[in-house]
Amino acid sequence: MPASHSLYEVFLRVARDGSFTAAAHTLGYTQSAVSRQIHTLEEEWGTALFDRLPRGVRLTEAGRALLPHAEGMRDRLRAARAELDALRSLDDGMLRIGAFAAADASLVPRTMSAFRGRHPGVTVVHTEGPTAKHVGLLAEGSLDLALLSTPAGVPLSGPELHHLLDEPMYVALPRAHRFAGRPALRLSELADEDWIEGDVRPEQTLLAPALASGFRPRVAFRVNDWTAKQGFVAAGLGITVLPALAAWAVRPDIALVPVDRADLPCRKVFAGTPRGLGHSPAVAAFLALLRTTVEQLAPGARCGTP
Repeated sequence: MPASHSLYEVFLRVARDGSFTAAAHTLGYTQSAVSRQIHTLEEEWGTALFDRLPRGVRLTEAGRALLPHAEGMRDRLRAARAELDALRSLDDGMLRIGAFAAADASLVPRTMSAFRGRHPGVTVVHTEGPTAKHVGLLAEGSLDLALLSTPAGVPLSGPELHHLLDEPMYVALPRAHRFAGRPALRLSELADEDWIEGDVRPEQTLLAPALASGFRPRVAFRVNDWTAKQGFVAAGLGITVLPALAAWAVRPDIALVPVDRADLPCRKVFAGTPRGLGHSPAVAAFLALLRTTVEQLAPGARCGTP
């Protein structure tokens, strides 16, 4: 029996046509197939739904009682099919994504814009926060996809991971800084600088990997927002480390110099999805667009430059 017609749709067609043969012709089935479906429905309800006549069939009292309910079932099934078709074709539905702050500087909004342009019927719900938060939200089923990051050599467990890029680190300097034109910098050269970081404890910042070698930054200002950090740097109040994802949206009055990877290794950036679950069409489409956006911003980004 083709999946396009339910037992109730077959029942309604037979009731309308008054004949198994006519209904079979309309539905594109054989007469025996229609007869079997009606027999199955009668067994399910434990009563005859049609009187078999010499020419055609006629609803029994039970069949007449079932008729309005069958019409309701048909309408609900049609609505369900339309909704599922819309989800498959990305004409409807919802996509819940999360991202850490640096990913929201350029990668995520560009991808969301491209996704909305292609699939305007899908509602995208966005949550910002650290990677640990999003790992938990993925595990509990509150997110469909999240941008996650981890320092090199530090594994992420829980979600299914889709590697997007290896993210190099940059030091952001005022344009007039003496090191602004350098091709790369060692952190030891910046030991006397004032630093602008998201936490006064260096172990809670992007500088944490350098602490093992003895580097201790002098954190002068605690600023969380990437845009605000750039404002402090541009005003000459200090310097900061920017990951490539934030560097893609850097303001023009700031100079970026790569940090030697012996001091700050690249950070791994992934798209995470709930482990063990199939990807919805919306998740698959957004993931593909993420990869496209990464290639547009940083072709071949595997610790490349933005």
